[in-house]
Amino acid sequence: MAIQRRFHGKSTDANGIYKKIRQNAPKHAPFWTGTRIFLLVLMALAACSAGWLFLLWGDDITETLVWQSEIVQPPRVFKVPCSEDYNKYKRYPGCTPQTCGRAVTDHMVTQEEAHVLRRLAERGLSVGGSDGGASILDLHSGALSMGKQFVNIYRYFGDQIKEIFSEEDFHLYRDVRGRIQQVIAETFGLDASLLYLTKPTFFSRINSSTAKTTHDEYWHPHIDKETYGSFDYTSLLYLSDYHTDFGGGRFIFVDADGNRTVEPRVGRVSFFSSGSENLHRVEKVEWGTRFAITVSFTCNPAHAIDDPTLP
Repeated sequence: MAIQRRFHGKSTDANGIYKKIRQNAPKHAPFWTGTRIFLLVLMALAACSAGWLFLLWGDDITETLVWQSEIVQPPRVFKVPCSEDYNKYKRYPGCTPQTCGRAVTDHMVTQEEAHVLRRLAERGLSVGGSDGGASILDLHSGALSMGKQFVNIYRYFGDQIKEIFSEEDFHLYRDVRGRIQQVIAETFGLDASLLYLTKPTFFSRINSSTAKTTHDEYWHPHIDKETYGSFDYTSLLYLSDYHTDFGGGRFIFVDADGNRTVEPRVGRVSFFSSGSENLHRVEKVEWGTRFAITVSFTCNPAHAIDDPTLP
């Protein structure tokens, strides 16, 4: 089914709309300071031990799990032994990983839907953005990279936010999130109703600009379960193509016997259990711009978050 995107606002000049919104935004709007989570979002990508850097650093790829040119359907699954990380946390039967691994599918999200979501990210990030190479936009909390800090885009722009986003945008976002949750449950043999969306879940835009803060240093190995605690399953939906829209920027699993990569493709969903069995990093982007959505899930209902709604 074809998706039609209608831009809200009286003017069809997007640049003019953004200029008007920024001029009319509160002059002294406070920077976002709700919780520490978004100061950790990109810092987590730099959170690694000296041992990891010494033993595992390097861009050599031992194996390409999925090439950009491939179309993978149904999910291609790569099983790995579960780590002991999950023993540090309360277990939730029917959800806590018993079988661990990583998987990739190109069947869940159409390229047209992915292009709509990319345009959503481009519009939101065009009114903000980091001074360095990595920017985020979180529709749930409203966190938006702005210079070297974050603002709450909903409070910062108020009612004018509806000139950037539409209800159709949010409906597609929620629908895609549900599909990702379902494929994770089916692949890992879980009860989907026991799997909860958790934070941080966000759009990312990465380019080759020089890092200005540690938040921009996204390329270091890290483990999601150790970094966030709440994560049990992590997924990425790619909104741009490796080798066409950007160079570098591949997702790399850092294994004891070598590095394994997934090459981004528009509409591709990559997902994995979040423990140290899936130590990973993102290769530095060499040119162009890489767009993706990180969607994370927990088994602990205390860490659940709701789907975003347009204010």
